[in-house]
Parts: sequence; C-alpha cells; structure tokens
Amino acid sequence: MVSKSQISLIKSLQQKKFRREQRLFVAEGFKSVEEFITSGYQVHKVYYTPAVAAKLHKLSKKTNIEEISAVELNKMSSLTTPQEVLAVIHLPDWPEITREELLNRFTLVLDGVQDPGNLGTIIRTADWFGIKNIICSEDTVDAYNPKVVQATMGSLARVNLHYANLAQLIPQLNLPIFGAMLNGENIYSTDFGNEGLIAMGNEGNGLRPDIQALITKSVTIPRSGQAESLNVAIATALFCSEISRKTFK
Repeated sequence: MVSKSQISLIKSLQQKKFRREQRLFVAEGFKSVEEFITSGYQVHKVYYTPAVAAKLHKLSKKTNIEEISAVELNKMSSLTTPQEVLAVIHLPDWPEITREELLNRFTLVLDGVQDPGNLGTIIRTADWFGIKNIICSEDTVDAYNPKVVQATMGSLARVNLHYANLAQLIPQLNLPIFGAMLNGENIYSTDFGNEGLIAMGNEGNGLRPDIQALITKSVTIPRSGQAESLNVAIATALFCSEISRKTFK
C-alpha cells in the first residue's frame, strides 16, 4: 500500500521547483525505466504493477522495487494512460563542462528551446548519432520535465545535459560554432571539420543576438517549398545527419 505522502511527493515532481528541492525526477514506461536502471543514474525506487513483474525482476537485482495496483499507479502518473511502471530517480550532479571533453567531437547547444517534446526528440536524436553532450541555455526547458523524459524513450540515460549561461561559456570553450540561421552557408556544402558546437535556437525567435555574435559560421538548411521555418527538432536531426554523413563517409 503506497502512502498518501509518497503519492504526493511523486506528483510534486511534475514541477521543476520540487524536482530541484528533492533532487529527484520521474521516468515512466518499461523501456525508459530499464535504461535508467542499467545506466549510471541512481534509481531511488521503482513502482510497478503485476503486469510487468516478471520482466522487472530480471533487471532489478539491487533496485528498491514495490508492487502496486493499477489504481495506485494512476494516482502517481503524469500520463493519461499509465504504462505499468514508474521510477523515482536521483537527479545527477553534472560537473561543469570543459573544453577537453568536447575536443574532436560535435556538441549540440540549445538556446531557449521551450517545448518539452522538442527537447526530448533532440535528446533522442543526439543519442542516435552518438552525440554525448548537449549544452542548454538556462531558460531551455528542464530536461527532467516528465514530458521531456517520456519523449526521450530512455535516451536521457545516455546523453549528458548541461545548463549554463551560453554567452559566458561559449567563448571559454574556444571551439568552432556553427549556428543554424535562415541566411547562411548551405548545410550540404559546409565543411564542419571534426569538432565544434552546433547552435540551435528558440522555436519562434531563433538564436539570440548575443549568441549570433559568437557564431563562427552561419549554416542554412536550403528551402525548396513555402514553409516559413523548420521545427527545431527536425532541423537538429538534419544537422546531426549531415555532420554524421561527412564525418563517417
């Protein structure tokens, strides 16, 4: 039997304020929970219904688990249709990112991305293309927002998210900065080299002027149709794909 205080705590983790206070976040669904259990994250507790008991017991040798009813899970979940398992996980303490970590690789930089679905998709895309670090502006949506965690489908367990004042951090990294802009060099003819920061902007406003001023090379995905702009997650995927193609050709 789950106590009302446990349910109240878990529900409160839907809000950034309480995630920061408690240093905890929630992941739902067997795939996501499996990824966190087998990653470097510290799992506080896993709640599950009998439907997934057999699969979960194969994974959770050292994990604190508790079987609950579907009714109890429904009270905890942020989903319209709960997915049989919910984990409460400790927030990681990422150290400040250094230039040495980013040498000879590409890193995504997100400036003011607000939509949880977009950030979740970007994290999943980064994982697909082997990008290990994403640096976010301080006003980018929280990566541990339940909607973001859900959208990553477990990829959050393998991609490091760093939040920082971009205008201060970027100059310290001393790396090439490729900025996604409407008027820039054609992405398909751009020489990205073997390392750099790929800067993607806010859904409505793009990159802020102070970040634009730091860009080494503006890059554009050429438009053939009439759409005004591309979704930031789609644009990020195209950048990752083109860089991957040129790096591994």
